[in-house]
Amino acid sequence: MPALRLTFFALAGFFGLAAGAAETLRLSPGQVEALGIAVQTVGNEGGGAQGGLPARVSVPNEQMRVVAAPVAGLVEMLAVAPGDAVRKGQVVARLASPQALELQRDALQAGSQAQLAEHNRRRDEQLFAEGLIAASRLEASRAAAAQAAAQASERRQGLALAGVVPGRVGGPLALTAPLDGVVLEQGVGVGQRVEGAALIYRIAKLSPLWLEIQAPVVLAAGLKEGLPVQVTGTPARGRLIAVGRAVEPSSQSVLLRAAVEVGAASLRPGQSVEVELALPAGRALHLPASALARQGGATVVFVADGGAQALTFEPRPVTVLSQGGDRVAVEGVKAGERVAVRGVSGLKAMWTGVGKD
Repeated sequence: MPALRLTFFALAGFFGLAAGAAETLRLSPGQVEALGIAVQTVGNEGGGAQGGLPARVSVPNEQMRVVAAPVAGLVEMLAVAPGDAVRKGQVVARLASPQALELQRDALQAGSQAQLAEHNRRRDEQLFAEGLIAASRLEASRAAAAQAAAQASERRQGLALAGVVPGRVGGPLALTAPLDGVVLEQGVGVGQRVEGAALIYRIAKLSPLWLEIQAPVVLAAGLKEGLPVQVTGTPARGRLIAVGRAVEPSSQSVLLRAAVEVGAASLRPGQSVEVELALPAGRALHLPASALARQGGATVVFVADGGAQALTFEPRPVTVLSQGGDRVAVEGVKAGERVAVRGVSGLKAMWTGVGKD
């Protein structure tokens, strides 16, 4: 042990003398071997993509629809169940509703009153033209006809919103699918009484799908729309369509959104997946985590230069964009440069000892 310590401090003294103002460490081949230093050329292993990012599969908002009870009533029939495919206009449920009967009755009454008021207006127009009635009576007839027509229109719109067939009284309400898609959720059972706006079905078109990706802040900085995204272990792939501006406080992550263009059938809404995101060209490269050294809040790697006679190691500050297992994506080194990946602790000890004697 004493001999090992003497060797270590002797090397430290040598490094301190050789480093100079630039703090570049110069080592002979024997010294490199003694410290167990190994170097790796940046870019030899899978740079340009970041894997292991957590994501959730979701349905784009414009592809989601809800079939809701337009009025209070009793669920008489449900024609489909979660997972079933439906077509636009297909009857998916029937609802018996006294309130719907009232809407139908009111609409018929309003229509009849509007017809009568219009008949009176036309009659008074003729009588006024013949000089048999005063202008005030004609104006009153016109106002009554306009008011009755507006009320009838209001009742017809109420029927349309409730999904009630106008012109007849009686029969259950037929609720139809608003688009071609798949039933994701069923909110009621047969025989259940529901209030107006109660969820009956949630239906969605499942292609394309979205991926909501949680990415570290440092990785999200500089990302642009259009970057390729691959879902790990599936054929699903697509492209980035949005980079969030807000940061989630607890995880310090940014929401990225990607559209799945290929292989959407292999995914399910709500599914948790991992994705691989292609990084902009020249932005980041991957290194083993063992290549990093931290000093005073900064992260550095030791970039090697030189040949068989001697190697120099320059401490280079880098930015860690993301880390997955023993791999890190960093910014600050270039493809083709050589970086120390073993013996880094010895290099750090020599570097931090420079100029301190």
